[in-house]
Amino acid sequence: MAGTPLRTSKQPARHSLNNWQVVVVAWASGAILNEVRDNYIGALAMASYRSSVRAYSESMASVPATSSAATLQGLSEVEARRRVKEDGPNELPQREGRGFIRTAFEVVREPMILLLLAAGVLYVVLGDHAEAVLLLASIGFIIGIELYQERRTERTLEALRDLSSPRALVIRDGVQSRIAGREVVRDDIVVLGEGDRVPADAILLTATNLSTDESLLTGESVPVRKVAREAGADEQRPGGDDLPYVYSGSLVTAGQGFARVIAVGVHTEMGRIGRALQTLGAERTRLQRETDRLVRVLAVAGLGLCLLVVVLYTLLRSSLLDGILAGLTLAMSLVPEEFPVVLTVFLALGAWRIAQQHVLTRRSPAVEALGTASVLCVDKTGTLTQNRMTVRRLSLAGRAFEVNDDTQRVPDWLHPLVDNGTLATPDHPFDPMEQAIRAVGSSLLTHVRGNDPSVLVRVYPLSDTLLAVVHVWKAAGREHFTVAAKGAPEAIAELCHLTSAGRERLLDEVAGMASDGLRVLAVARADTQGPTLPDDPRAFSFALMGLIGLADPIRPAVPGAVSECYRAGVRVVMLTGDYPLTAQSIASQIGLRPLEPVLTGPELDAMDEETLQAHARHAAIFARVRPEQKLRLVRALQANGDVVAMTGDGGQRRARAQSRQHWHCHGRSWN
Repeated sequence: MAGTPLRTSKQPARHSLNNWQVVVVAWASGAILNEVRDNYIGALAMASYRSSVRAYSESMASVPATSSAATLQGLSEVEARRRVKEDGPNELPQREGRGFIRTAFEVVREPMILLLLAAGVLYVVLGDHAEAVLLLASIGFIIGIELYQERRTERTLEALRDLSSPRALVIRDGVQSRIAGREVVRDDIVVLGEGDRVPADAILLTATNLSTDESLLTGESVPVRKVAREAGADEQRPGGDDLPYVYSGSLVTAGQGFARVIAVGVHTEMGRIGRALQTLGAERTRLQRETDRLVRVLAVAGLGLCLLVVVLYTLLRSSLLDGILAGLTLAMSLVPEEFPVVLTVFLALGAWRIAQQHVLTRRSPAVEALGTASVLCVDKTGTLTQNRMTVRRLSLAGRAFEVNDDTQRVPDWLHPLVDNGTLATPDHPFDPMEQAIRAVGSSLLTHVRGNDPSVLVRVYPLSDTLLAVVHVWKAAGREHFTVAAKGAPEAIAELCHLTSAGRERLLDEVAGMASDGLRVLAVARADTQGPTLPDDPRAFSFALMGLIGLADPIRPAVPGAVSECYRAGVRVVMLTGDYPLTAQSIASQIGLRPLEPVLTGPELDAMDEETLQAHARHAAIFARVRPEQKLRLVRALQANGDVVAMTGDGGQRRARAQSRQHWHCHGRSWN
């Protein structure tokens, strides 16, 4: 279901946060993500359930007669296996896990640990085996903590990846079969239906009222319409209505269709984000760099003093061997043996405290990086908001009624609007906007239509020429039809045959609701006598029932989390693929500041790096931005001297650099 599109028109000081402020930033991000886990897993389970039990006979029946049998034969099993070997499995790039040996090696090569190892060797040479064993035991303790921390996090993330792994219904050798998403290959024919996760990038061969939720890639919370391929169609990026492409990871919210796979794995839009991250390497944190500098200073000082003692001892006492032993003893007294253990233990305690906020820490140095964060970048859809639509405003002829969580019923004068909006909605919708309308109809109306013997006799689906859905209900025992329509206000205005003045008043009211960040649908009703129905719903005599304003509500914990970040000296920046007015409305609700300016993706593309860095110092809202643009913004903030933290909940959140002065939350982990 299509809503009304919204249209728009000095270097920060570094922060060194104390222990309380570290917990504040972690709590803020954890609070934002606390509800994401349950909703995310619940959505996955629901999608899996719907996909596993749905019969696709209706999908097959809806294939146009012009589709040849050869088109629906699909690949052979032999060819599919060959392509899996040739192209690899349909999987996104995964970070290579660190085994025991690699973890131990990376710990041992730390300068401070190397200094301890050198001291341990000298203790062995000098015959002090007790001190040597103590130092080596300390190194083993540090390796053990690092290994435990990483393996615990990796097991949890692996379980989440297994849970979210989609399955796909494909046509091979002319037969539909359900396979693991990783086995999908190029040129597979994929059967898509409501509730399915798209397993790979594909182009639609046929589509019946098909729409998908691409918020994982674009950040836009409203589903987009899809159409079948037209001759000469050019490849497009995600986002926008009436495109023939569907993308890996997106969710089918309505309709059904057949699509031919054009890209799998790293070659998909999701894979492009993963490839961008592969160009980045993890750089050392500020504490690690300072520790390295301390080790160099101590090493130079120890070596210098050792040589000085050797020379003086030899000159004054004429004993070179005793001079060497005295020099080594002095040098080893400068080795801070307790530093590595203390730092490791305290960082492990920090990771444990963050875990109390339901956040996993893959590597301990991320805790220290979190404590120095000066900017927190957050996604909007699914992070600041709940990634679901709810009805927020009902409007009729300029009179508006606000709907909130405390609303018990709607006024009588709005009953026709809600009633007919519900009549124009399927009984068990998957589209989030239709779910919201159905929820309002079932919970806020004082009467229940369940006792009405009327039956649904015809549906006029959404089309390219009329962005509205029309349901026709027949009264039992008589030739009377109730016709309910909902859709884009422009389409409903056309159905109601409004005058120019009436249309202008309607669109002005729509613009006012849109400026408040609402998605707007219009509702109309017609009554007619049978026995026949027209082929075109424009033939009915519709009357306008009013407007329904919907929004993706913010998470209750977000305003408090943003306020805590400001009190801790952390600046909050919103990065979203949604429309500017929607982003600005959400920002005002959560207390984000400043609300101006709002920079968009096309504006970022027109900026050079120096200009972008200048704008990044002050702007707090970036809208209509793609994942790669978010990565560019992070780099601009880093170039300004900021320590950047990012938090998100979905696939596009993979565009979070794991580079210097930067940590990332994907799912629920700090890297």
